[in-house]
Amino acid sequence: MTNPSSSSSSSSSSSSPSFKPPATLLIVGSGVFGLSTAYALTKRPEWASTEITVLDRAGGGAPSFPANPVFPSRDASSIDSSRIIRADYADEAYAALASAAQQAWRRPGADSIGGEGRYAETGFVLVADEEPPRVRNARGLEVKSGMGFARDAYVNALAHARHAGPGKDSEQQVQLLDSRAAIAKATTTGAELGDWGYLNRGSGWANAERAMAWLYENVKATGRVKFVSGTVARLEIDAGQRKVVGAKLADGKSVRAELVVVAAGAWTPSLVDLRGQAVATGQVLGYMDITPEEQARLGQAPVLMNLTKGTFLIPPSNNVLKVGLHGYGYQNPKKVTSCLTVPKPTSIGAANDQEQYFPEISVSQPLTHLDDPSLWMPASGERALRNGLRAMVPWPSVAERPFTANRVCWYTDTPTGDFLVDYHPYWSGLFVATGGSGHGFKFLPVLGEHIADSIADKCTPVLKEKWAWKEVTDVERTIVTEDGSRGGQAGLILKTELRKNGPRI
Repeated sequence: MTNPSSSSSSSSSSSSPSFKPPATLLIVGSGVFGLSTAYALTKRPEWASTEITVLDRAGGGAPSFPANPVFPSRDASSIDSSRIIRADYADEAYAALASAAQQAWRRPGADSIGGEGRYAETGFVLVADEEPPRVRNARGLEVKSGMGFARDAYVNALAHARHAGPGKDSEQQVQLLDSRAAIAKATTTGAELGDWGYLNRGSGWANAERAMAWLYENVKATGRVKFVSGTVARLEIDAGQRKVVGAKLADGKSVRAELVVVAAGAWTPSLVDLRGQAVATGQVLGYMDITPEEQARLGQAPVLMNLTKGTFLIPPSNNVLKVGLHGYGYQNPKKVTSCLTVPKPTSIGAANDQEQYFPEISVSQPLTHLDDPSLWMPASGERALRNGLRAMVPWPSVAERPFTANRVCWYTDTPTGDFLVDYHPYWSGLFVATGGSGHGFKFLPVLGEHIADSIADKCTPVLKEKWAWKEVTDVERTIVTEDGSRGGQAGLILKTELRKNGPRI
């Protein structure tokens, strides 16, 4: 792990003069946000006296958890064969942050997160179908389209290409693909994947599961962090002080701390009321076995993505090909009483704290292979993956081959795709770090430093504004991430779509 460049981080690790690190810190969640934060804090001298605990379900098998827990949990979104590593963003702040992260991913060696084959710089072909840069959404508002995202990302990619390495300039690193023929050549599969785009030779992919395992082992090696396995039933509060004081576990035990950081990924909205700000959405991934010959050919291909359709392909490894849909996702609404809310003024002082602060509300909750080992993605999602595969690898022997495995990967989506990293405005002692919106993993080498800065009230002004707690006037608002990077159909309900499943595609 590394501190990012001065363009995207504070210049020192000193905290705001008014900030004093807590004596005890509880981080709920051992995924990208939680584990990177724990690691960053262990490196800061001012936190040397803080007792740091990381709490997670740590499930290694379904549905009961093992006697010897595995961190992070096996169904965390970051536990997967591969994730795209890119600085290809329409938003300059994220392009700069990802560029800083990429410098760390590129470093070789066992002591680097991207070393020992955990990162591969294969290049990235980003394209879109012909459409105006901005389109109107279902509410009649103008939002960025896939083409708009691609064109803005191209400008930012050129600006950040200087970080790719010695002897490489922008023209060498970032190649404009302004025709379907040029795109087909760049893909190496012969796929006329879109109408316009570019190839960024400085992007690639990482083995996400191996990178997270590397990070976990490095956090353990500090000797500063205690890992606890348990399912959080709800946060514990001191209602009179308007303060969160810990977490109540499903087995009745409590884990207390002066400051609680909820970084539970797609499970965060089930613990903290984020209605109108963030929602858990399931995204489909398909895997298939390929031959050694196909591995040799596709293994040399760049990462491929069509922003208009949302489908992407990551070069295979170990004779397994992965296809994904970065779409609007599936929601899984459930009634819960585990979510800490802000009480209505008329209810303050009511006799029943449980009903007052943890009322029954509807929240989209993850449904994963640890909950149901037989879970198979909805047919609608599988059709999207199949169509994407046909477009990206137009070889009949591969394009029509059945998927041998699948996954419903859970995002925590925000309306703008911005992260949510901030103190709760009502409950003291509570900090929330979530809202990865399907693009948080690539920042793993630098994200924890920025979250640590945010806890200490020294985050950069640009990120502080983007990651701030949002004032919500409509808690029933359906959240759709409209940053131009999504494709597919919005508003799908997972269980409704699962009931439509017919024969496998």
